[in-house]
Amino acid sequence: MNVIFDFNTNWYILLFAFLAAWAFLIFIRRKWNSTHEAKEQVFLAFGGMVSLALMEFFAISTGLWNYTPGNWPIILWPTYFVAILFGYQLLRSVEGLLFRKPLL
Repeated sequence: MNVIFDFNTNWYILLFAFLAAWAFLIFIRRKWNSTHEAKEQVFLAFGGMVSLALMEFFAISTGLWNYTPGNWPIILWPTYFVAILFGYQLLRSVEGLLFRKPLL
């Protein structure tokens, strides 16, 4: 398995699209200044990263799939991390919409 640092620039588009979506949702939810929220998101993202890394390494080592040489871009992992952050905000946003308490 080769780790590649030279990758297609479209990876930046994907990474920053998730980052922008995460920032948008965290701003809309007004949670951008909550320390507890930030810690929860970072722990979730790191936990998700560990899960994804274990899944990838297990699948590759057992032959479930493989990556051809030159097709293991290192930006995949930060993109996973930011996608998990976005997923957390999306989950909380939907949760807030579906289970919002009535104003009266």
